[in-house]
Amino acid sequence: MSITISGLFVYPIKSCGGVSLRESELGEGGLRYDRNWMVVDADGKFLTQRSHPKMALVRTELKFSELVIRAPGMLRLDILRDVIEDDDSVKVRVKVWRDEVDAVDEGDLAAHWFSTFLGEPCRLVKIHPDARRIADVARVDAWLEAHPEEAEGIARENVYAFADGFPILVANQQSLEDLNGRLRDGGHAPIAHDRFRPNIVLNGLDAFDEDYVVRLTIGDVSLALVKPCTRCEVPNTDQHTGDVGVEPMGTLSGFRSHDIGITYGVNAVVSAPAGAVLKVGDSVEAALNF
Repeated sequence: MSITISGLFVYPIKSCGGVSLRESELGEGGLRYDRNWMVVDADGKFLTQRSHPKMALVRTELKFSELVIRAPGMLRLDILRDVIEDDDSVKVRVKVWRDEVDAVDEGDLAAHWFSTFLGEPCRLVKIHPDARRIADVARVDAWLEAHPEEAEGIARENVYAFADGFPILVANQQSLEDLNGRLRDGGHAPIAHDRFRPNIVLNGLDAFDEDYVVRLTIGDVSLALVKPCTRCEVPNTDQHTGDVGVEPMGTLSGFRSHDIGITYGVNAVVSAPAGAVLKVGDSVEAALNF
């Protein structure tokens, strides 16, 4: 079995457009710049495509030292990416799911841009450099207990930014092709992986064999696949138009429903040395447990 990385993606602003990369730095918190920013309402609570499908139309680009943001009918917005935030006046407390975490407010211009586009008061925030949002320790503990032979280097506590639950989401190209075949059989248009917003897409596994992958090894990097990703209705949002339909979740519900919900892709935590880089085309070793 020859497995490679066929796609690398980051989504700098949670629930906005992603960026396809040829290579990316990787650390404990996942791929660099992934979900480092987030749009929040007037109460500091996160906004997503679940309630605001128009966020799909916000395009992002990592250019030079800036995060470039575009949307239909809006002037381009540029945000400096790597500013060292040492001014407590811009430090704010925000909410993402059940977590409250420190963030940096990106200022009135960015707030006005997003408020205008989304039609309600909101602000753009960035994860604070000192924030420590920890992925589900109980889930990692369960994985460590179930797979002691694969546990070397995998930490119980894994820091990440504004992603829903874990630092990395892994998907499988063959699973998408299987799903698209089912969609075509049902008279529906095929979709791209942007509907599922993965970070790493693999090529070479059989369809849905990612369900059985325990650990991935890419050079000195290891990913522990600790939890199937349960899906909400966001995959039904067309990422190019913002329109919300009933597919692919309707088709997925017919063959991917489990006790925990409808699943697609697998959440992972990271073990990587300082300066680690992943590249499209990298060879991947997969430990499976059928």
